[in-house]
Amino acid sequence: MANKRRLGRFSINPIGLGCMSLSQAYGPQPDEAASERLLHRALDLGCDFLDTAAIYGEGHNETLVGRTLKARRSEFTLASKCGFRVTADNPRVVDGSPAAIAETLDASLRRLGLDHIDLYYLHRPDPRTPIEESVGALARAVEAGKIGAIGLSEVSADQLRRAHAAHPITALQTEYSLWTRNPEIAVLDVCRELGVTFVAFSPVARGFLAGAFETPRMLGRDDIRFAMPRFQGDDVVRNQALYGPYKAIAEEIGCTPAQLALAWLLHRDPALVTIPGTHQIAHLEENMAANEVSLSPDHMAALDTLVNQETVSGGRYNAAQQATVTTEQFA
Repeated sequence: MANKRRLGRFSINPIGLGCMSLSQAYGPQPDEAASERLLHRALDLGCDFLDTAAIYGEGHNETLVGRTLKARRSEFTLASKCGFRVTADNPRVVDGSPAAIAETLDASLRRLGLDHIDLYYLHRPDPRTPIEESVGALARAVEAGKIGAIGLSEVSADQLRRAHAAHPITALQTEYSLWTRNPEIAVLDVCRELGVTFVAFSPVARGFLAGAFETPRMLGRDDIRFAMPRFQGDDVVRNQALYGPYKAIAEEIGCTPAQLALAWLLHRDPALVTIPGTHQIAHLEENMAANEVSLSPDHMAALDTLVNQETVSGGRYNAAQQATVTTEQFA
C-alpha cells in the first residue's frame, strides 16, 4: 500500500481517481455497468480519493458516483465542484456568484444522495465575481455543514493568496504533468507556503504519455482533445516524436509509460496528489501500481530534459478554453 499523503484533515492514497471520463470528454459515454464495476474496483485497490463535478455529464457523474458507492461511503474522500451554470444556449457558463454556488451545491448533494461533501472546489474563477465573494459563499457552506473543506481549480497564485486570506483553502487543482509545467511558475510555491495540497489532474497528458497517440489517430468531436492544439496538425506530429524516447525510458525502468508519468509527479513533489482518469479497469490497475515505481535522480533528469514546456508543441487549451482559467502561462 502506498504511503498516504495529506489533504487537509484527510489522509489519502497519492493516486486518486478523476471520474469525469465515466460521463463525458473522451468519446462516447462508457457503459453504465462497466463504470460501476470500475468505481468498485478503485476502492478495492485502495484508491480512496474520488473527484467529480456538477458539470460532468451535466450531473450524470455525481449521480453515478453517489448511487454506485452509497454503501461504501466511509471508504473514500469525495471531492466535487461548482462554478459553472447551464443555460439554454451554453452548457458551460462560468458563474462563481454566491447564489449560483449555493444552488449548485444543493443540486450536487441531491444527486450524490448526501448531506455533506468532503472537499468542494470552485471549478473556475469567475471574472465577474471577486474570488473573495466566491470563497465567502463556500465558507458559509462549511459553516452549514454541507462541505468539509474548500478547493480551487485553475486559479492564479495571486487568487490563491486572496482566497486563502478570506478562508483557509485545503486544495488547489490544476493540470500538471511532464508536458504541462505551468504550476511550476508560481502556484506550486504558494501551495507549499500556505500549506495547500496541490492536486494534479491530467497527469498522463490526456492519454498522450500513456501511448494513446503513439500512432496517428483521428479524434471525434465528442472528444475534448479535438479542440486542443497539442493534439492537432503539426503540433501533434512534433509531439509524437517525443514519445519513442520517452517510452524507451519506461522500458529501461521496467514500468509502463503511464506509470512513468505518474511516478515522475510523485517524485517531483512529495506532498502533491494526483487524479488520473480512466474508464477501463486495466488502466485503473496500471495507474494504481505506479505507487511502486522508483525513479533515480538520473531518470528524473532525463525525463525533465526530454519532455518540458520548451519541447512540447502547442498550447494545452484553445483560446476559448484558455479564457476560463487564470493559471500562469509560460511565454
